[in-house]
Amino acid sequence: MNVAEQVAALLAQLGVGHAFGVVGSGNFVVTNALKAHGVPFTAARHEGGAANMADAYARVSGKVSVLSVHQGCGLTNATTGIGEAAKSRTPMIVLTGESAASAVSSNFAMDQDGLAESVYAVSVRVHSAETVVDDVVRAYRTAVNDRRTVVLNLPLDVQVQPAYADQAGPARAVPAAERLHRAEPVRPSRASVAALAELIIRAQRPVFVAGRGTKHAGGVISQLAEHTGALLATSAVVKGLFNGKDYNLGISGGFSSPVTAELISNADLIVGFGCAMNMWTMRHGTLISPDAAVVQVDCEDAALGRNRPITLGVLGDTAETAADVLEHIREQHPAPRTGYRTQANRELIASRSSWASEPYSDLSTDVGTQARIDPRTLTIELNKILPAERIVSIDSGNFMGYPSQFLDVPDVDGFCFTQAFQAIGLGLGTAIGAALARPDRMPVLGTGDGGFHMAIAELETAVRLRLPLVCIVYNDAAYGAEIYHFNADGSEPDMSTVTFPDTDIAAIARGFGAEGVTVRRVQDLAAVREWLASDPQAPLVIDAKIASDSGAWWLAEAFKGH
Repeated sequence: MNVAEQVAALLAQLGVGHAFGVVGSGNFVVTNALKAHGVPFTAARHEGGAANMADAYARVSGKVSVLSVHQGCGLTNATTGIGEAAKSRTPMIVLTGESAASAVSSNFAMDQDGLAESVYAVSVRVHSAETVVDDVVRAYRTAVNDRRTVVLNLPLDVQVQPAYADQAGPARAVPAAERLHRAEPVRPSRASVAALAELIIRAQRPVFVAGRGTKHAGGVISQLAEHTGALLATSAVVKGLFNGKDYNLGISGGFSSPVTAELISNADLIVGFGCAMNMWTMRHGTLISPDAAVVQVDCEDAALGRNRPITLGVLGDTAETAADVLEHIREQHPAPRTGYRTQANRELIASRSSWASEPYSDLSTDVGTQARIDPRTLTIELNKILPAERIVSIDSGNFMGYPSQFLDVPDVDGFCFTQAFQAIGLGLGTAIGAALARPDRMPVLGTGDGGFHMAIAELETAVRLRLPLVCIVYNDAAYGAEIYHFNADGSEPDMSTVTFPDTDIAAIARGFGAEGVTVRRVQDLAAVREWLASDPQAPLVIDAKIASDSGAWWLAEAFKGH
């Protein structure tokens, strides 16, 4: 066994869930060794797509994923996806070959540490056969305990060294996963618990907003809200966390319905649990009343107050904090109170908190072969047609509010939202990774024509995997967000740089071996029903020719931060 093979054996024993990548000479041995030790591997067509798959798989499965790439150019190809994962605090290990330190004139030589750190990933290296166990365990623990994306560099000259057990020195045992020290959840101080409890008790209109750090804490946060009369909301990334709960406002921020935005902005206390409280979730602060107290609960001290002034910062795990505060309040106030949970608000939330319940003027046009369908009408109809047990992945662009708000999901694991790096083109890889993490659900992708063109090589991957993946392409033959952003003042600048000839995306999809259908009218969606009834074994690409919305409702808010 050499060091490359030992690295793979260690990762397999530590319990990584799935590996993705593009294999070259620098990662050939380690990738084959992963497979030999039982780690499933999916070959992508581009390292960027593989990075998105690994990111989504880890988010949805809860297991550490692996991205395997060649040194140098393989790593640079994957960098945008690595940046998305790192900014999202995805526990993921990037196995990358690395030129030997002495190979200064190698075509592949580069500063791989600097590249990883530039996109906020952690860079670790296998230094020698003697240190390989410690190096790999350190990388794995960093990914799990610190919730970080780790780039594990494997120098070529170290990879080929015999494993230490095969040398004259003593063998090192491979540590079993259960022997690894795993960080215990951070419990808040008693003073912080008492201070937060006092703010909640005094509040008449409290709202709890749950973010990325609450996937494990939804139940206890909901119990605290029920006892104290608080309304519930989430950031976009954990849509579905409070499904089925009373007084669930849905998404807070740019995707909020008018009713949701009004109720949050009228709150006298907003508690952000594991939530960055950034411009997206708080609409640049416009959702926060000037008189409202603002609390942020996070397991990292640096996150507290990072994006806006807060009344109280609580350092602690979100589930532990909610449980301790609930216990503290019940001791003093054992009876639940009404607070913001009035009957009038119950009825208002039930009837108006969703965008699907808001009236709108249908922008669809029916002009022969140039007919266009309103993206809201399209998405509302698809929400009725597609199976309820689904996992929805979202690319970035002007269209993204439509699938995010008009497609229902069964729970928090039914939504994969990769927007931390604000890059288009990540959606298709994301949908594939999510599909492999939850094969029991139908994968659905919402993407724009620009992002789909960027990622289209991975359509072959989806075909090869026989995934019944529904790709909804909101096709306006443009980079729509830029059109609306730069034309917002009515100046009518030259838009030829961001507009393109219309593309027959359905025909291109069929060329990859997928099914393809062009949708200009609601009637065209009959083809989707036929596909669903056929026990599909290949993706369906919906080339939806959408009507212009002159800039989605959330876009003006979004671009304030640009």
